[in-house]
Amino acid sequence: MKLYIKQKVFSFNDSFVVKDEFGNDKYHVEGEIFSMGHKLHVYDRSNNEVAFIKQKLLTFMPRFEIYADTFKVGELVKKLTFFKPSYYIEGSNLSLEGHVWEHDYKLYDGNSVIMEVYKEWFTWGDSYVLDIADPKDELLCLAVVLAVDCENCSSGNK
Repeated sequence: MKLYIKQKVFSFNDSFVVKDEFGNDKYHVEGEIFSMGHKLHVYDRSNNEVAFIKQKLLTFMPRFEIYADTFKVGELVKKLTFFKPSYYIEGSNLSLEGHVWEHDYKLYDGNSVIMEVYKEWFTWGDSYVLDIADPKDELLCLAVVLAVDCENCSSGNK
């Protein structure tokens, strides 16, 4: 299954619309304007909060807590590397590989690919495609991509 993330161009905070593969609105994402660190709230079509991403402050390497359905599923942690950014999800068996700055990477659960992400070029605002292997991982995959986008933004790699 596929999800499409489209960032709103004229917005003071992080604001995204997430569509399914048929072009229907599936989720919307809103960032908090006046907060310490990045905080993103993910809402479903009924406007219920289904996920939350929060930047941890005062850490040596960037860290983002990921919550889905009010449960903490892990923390996106950036590894200390010199040439290519590398991430893993602490508290799980998940890891990211690929070109994160170019938004072309894969999310692995052990050795199995559970999601591929790539950026659509020549669009108004940032647009990403999430190709998710199993629909049950949809919310987790979306939250991980949003956390990576927050980290890229806070590191100045956007």
